[in-house]
Amino acid sequence: MSLPRPRRRSILLATAAVSAAAAVPAAAATERHGGARAPLVIGHRGAAGWRPEHTASAYTFAVRAGADWIEPDLVPTRDHVLVVRHENEISGTTDVAGHPEFAGRRTTKTVDGRAVTGWFTEDFTLAELKTLRAVERLPLVRNRNTVFDGREQIMTFQEVVDLARALSKEHGRRIAVFPETKHPVYFRSAGLPLEPELIRLVRRNRLTARDCVVQSFDPSSLREVAAARLGLPLWQALGTSGGPYGHPVTYKEMMTPAGLREIASYAGWIGPDKSSLVPPSPLLDDAHAAGLKVGAYTFRAENQYLPAEYRRGTAPNDFGDAFAEYAFHFGRGVDAVVTDFPDLAAAARDGLRS
Repeated sequence: MSLPRPRRRSILLATAAVSAAAAVPAAAATERHGGARAPLVIGHRGAAGWRPEHTASAYTFAVRAGADWIEPDLVPTRDHVLVVRHENEISGTTDVAGHPEFAGRRTTKTVDGRAVTGWFTEDFTLAELKTLRAVERLPLVRNRNTVFDGREQIMTFQEVVDLARALSKEHGRRIAVFPETKHPVYFRSAGLPLEPELIRLVRRNRLTARDCVVQSFDPSSLREVAAARLGLPLWQALGTSGGPYGHPVTYKEMMTPAGLREIASYAGWIGPDKSSLVPPSPLLDDAHAAGLKVGAYTFRAENQYLPAEYRRGTAPNDFGDAFAEYAFHFGRGVDAVVTDFPDLAAAARDGLRS
């Protein structure tokens, strides 16, 4: 059974938003409006709403649509090269299952306490991964994106840095990379720690605070990066339940005033789920009081990802009133939004200037 396609009106609105966002001034992220800085727009895995995630076309679309930062999730190869995939298990984001030469590498592993079956980046060399092609991770939700399946390779972090610099030059504004260290405890135990290679690449590329912000759900990963004294902003991501794997603290405890003060000792940002910022939650005000900036995740346009009051119709994959959700959070004073649809976020931010 195929799911309904987004309504034509929604597609037209989104297409118009791309054009509006592309006209946003280069200094949009640093302009002041009503005494406050305009919120940053962060392309979640590029522009995952419009292209298969973590591909060059997704990152390029995001920047051309108005994103200030682009987000690569980092996982290692067997030869310890950092590549960008949402997870180290890649059956849902590549065509690996269609490669008979790799059939024997399908296996089950325990990653952060959870059994996962599939193909894993750490079992492939970079050269082997480069023979694969990216596919849409949510084909039943974003069927339109499947037209791009098979067209692009897996990127390395270095290639994303190079692309960000090329796009910065093309658009006349500084585009930052926003890497996330994925499953740090697991990869340390596998002898493939993420942080030393990330630190090496930051130094090799002479990335500054304007070029790179490092994020993780794992505080020990961020502390290791902080100890390298790279001068980069750090972003503590926060889940909605449980806590960072391998740590006794819970996310709920990390979001208390005392927990926020502890985060502020090593990071400058928190990244909570957008639902954690809805009143009566005091998190936004408490974080600002602790000297932390707040970037909310993950904004999407489809009804199933929107709060009930912003949904339009009953089809889960039709677009709802995403602009109203952005307006709510921008009005509350968030410092950044992480979004699958940076064109819509940039257009909503453009409304603040108007």
